Amino acid sequence: MGRENIDKIYELLDNMPVTKENKALIQEVKNCLEDGDFSGALEKLKIVSEMNKTRKSMQQAKEQDEDIYPEELRNVELEHSYIGMLLADPKLIVKYYFTHDEAYFEDPEALNIYKSVLFTEGQAYASETAKKDFNFAKDSEKVYQLKSKWKEEAIEKQENMEKIYVELKKLFILRKAFLEVPIQEVQERIIEITSYELYDQMSIEEVQSAIKQVNDTGKFKRAILNQHLTEFLELGDNNLTNGLALPFPILSSVFKGIRKGETMAFAMPSNSGKSRFTINLAAYTALVHKKKVLIISNEMSEEKMRLCLITTILNHPEIQKLHGQVLRKTEGELLEFKFRPDKGQKVEVDKEGFVLKEKKETQKDFVKRLEKVSEEFRKTIEVTNWANKEIKNSMYFINITDHTNDELKKVIMNYYYKEKIEYIFYDTLKTDTANIGNGEELKKTATILSNLAQNFDLYICSTLQLAESSTLPVNLNVNDLAVSRTVKEVLDTLCLIKQINRDNLQDYEYSLKEVDTKFFNLEKYEDPDVRYYACVVDKNRAGAKPTVLFRLNLAYNEWEELGYLRLKQNKKNS
Repeated sequence: MGRENIDKIYELLDNMPVTKENKALIQEVKNCLEDGDFSGALEKLKIVSEMNKTRKSMQQAKEQDEDIYPEELRNVELEHSYIGMLLADPKLIVKYYFTHDEAYFEDPEALNIYKSVLFTEGQAYASETAKKDFNFAKDSEKVYQLKSKWKEEAIEKQENMEKIYVELKKLFILRKAFLEVPIQEVQERIIEITSYELYDQMSIEEVQSAIKQVNDTGKFKRAILNQHLTEFLELGDNNLTNGLALPFPILSSVFKGIRKGETMAFAMPSNSGKSRFTINLAAYTALVHKKKVLIISNEMSEEKMRLCLITTILNHPEIQKLHGQVLRKTEGELLEFKFRPDKGQKVEVDKEGFVLKEKKETQKDFVKRLEKVSEEFRKTIEVTNWANKEIKNSMYFINITDHTNDELKKVIMNYYYKEKIEYIFYDTLKTDTANIGNGEELKKTATILSNLAQNFDLYICSTLQLAESSTLPVNLNVNDLAVSRTVKEVLDTLCLIKQINRDNLQDYEYSLKEVDTKFFNLEKYEDPDVRYYACVVDKNRAGAKPTVLFRLNLAYNEWEELGYLRLKQNKKNS
């Protein structure tokens, strides 16, 4: 190695910062050079160089960590101008000061000199309010030089103190808000205030109001509507088109399915099957669509809900396709534990043909015997076992007979955060405990549910009470609600459902299309459990509002949508 290269190495070593970590290694490099071990010197020099790079990177990272404010909230020049003007005219501290809670200086030197103004240069003018909680400034040659520099610059620039103070106070307010809420989304919106088109014209109070709005409306969704319009149209991937199908084709079509972010309500008179209808929809959503659901009830108990759920799962045609068992069992048969024996089985049966429980036979022994003699029982158990596996942790239930609106909200949010449940069924929507009997208060409860649906992208389906009235089922309107009529204003969809009197079935007809020339009469069944219900779509933000005909059998919790209902023309004109 030439002398020139050796001198360059010595020059590098002399310019390197010596630390505890590299001191011994630098000496080893020098020893190698003195001993003529140039290759050893170069190897060790590489190690020292890498150590210095690592140290430099760590130092830079540390410096970056010390920058607690983002670029948009940094402005040390403004701080220096403010301090310089105070040094040039200490009397300004009388009006233009920051309390200890307001002083969010970025530059520690600026904060230190501000303290000096309070207790030295401007101590005769600074109020006790301005000085409160501040300690004394540290003095040094560097501080003296900075004071002189900033003072001279202020005298030279001749800036407006009022303007400088307002801009700095706005910045301090933003910095304080930024640090107080360490949530990235909120911090980003606070930073965004500095980029408002008219930020320079905003007063201190207006900046404070903007921050309050950010904090108060953080849960609200924001967007610029004219952005990404082409992608929105071409992809068609949005809540308006991608709702989950209802088990009723016509309603599913007019509502565009059940869509998150919306509230839906079905109103029926007392004892018409509101709870059973709720179970029908909830089971379909959970099992067919594989979604977690929450059923909130102030009507049915947990035991009744379980029985109704088993009835629904056993008899629902779409759910039968999933569990593979085709059978029909009424809720009453299940409640009384009635099952028919297989052909050829020699067992004692009642007059309806169900296996009788023997005298002194325990329930456990009766179950074992049914497993041997009744395929109907075995199929039922197959279905319930299947349901245990399929809907494990997917259908949640809570009974709340007495509750406040706040408690209702907490129940929904608890299940949302804990289980991420986005489909809620509420039976029946009523006023909270404190406002029982005040129908207009129902709108407040409905508004709370609507806000939850929109803010957290939930689907909330409720049942409502329909008044007992003489209104024909096809002529139902919002005035037939038993409670507040104004609740309709906050709902996205509202259906009014009422049974058609068996004695008037001949007055109605239905078609398979909304505009059709072929109509069908309503067949009259001897079975009293078979009923016809008119479903009037009273509100639909998605569009059409038809009147639909349901045929149902509450014994099996079967709800079948037949078509579009109307009064026969001769009855309509009479």
